[in-house]
Amino acid sequence: MNIRRVTFDHPDAVKLNDQVQAEYAVRYGDEGDVTPLDPSMFEPPIGLYLMAYDAQERPVATGGWRTQDENDEGYSDGDAELKRMYVIEEARGNGLARRILAALEVDARAAGRTRMVLETGNKQPEAIALYASSGYEPCVKFGHYRFHEDSRCFAKLL
Repeated sequence: MNIRRVTFDHPDAVKLNDQVQAEYAVRYGDEGDVTPLDPSMFEPPIGLYLMAYDAQERPVATGGWRTQDENDEGYSDGDAELKRMYVIEEARGNGLARRILAALEVDARAAGRTRMVLETGNKQPEAIALYASSGYEPCVKFGHYRFHEDSRCFAKLL
């Protein structure tokens, strides 16, 4: 697998984002994640967006982080928020999400961020298992979905 930085609006990123949104819609019965995101949020040094490609150069996994500091949505100064972690169904079980997660953590730490935070949902048990096994612990809810019953928030000190 080849992991490289892309922009959030890169065609391959858009393609995988559409796929993850469709999966959210199936799991949660709604329009997907409507958290406001802008490509500039993932530009170094305030963020990063990664894409994994297989040997045939097909996009198979993605993930990014963006800077968050204390605000009225419950973030704390020094936070890096994990967004759009996704592995296509055919590529799951090969450790891609774990590799992307580790690379994002290293980059966020190098950018001076002190804590990685993420929001997922209770209908994504595989995501919760990945984060728990990677040292993430439940935390106070934050972000766009902080008042939603299905929302689960996690954090890890970097």
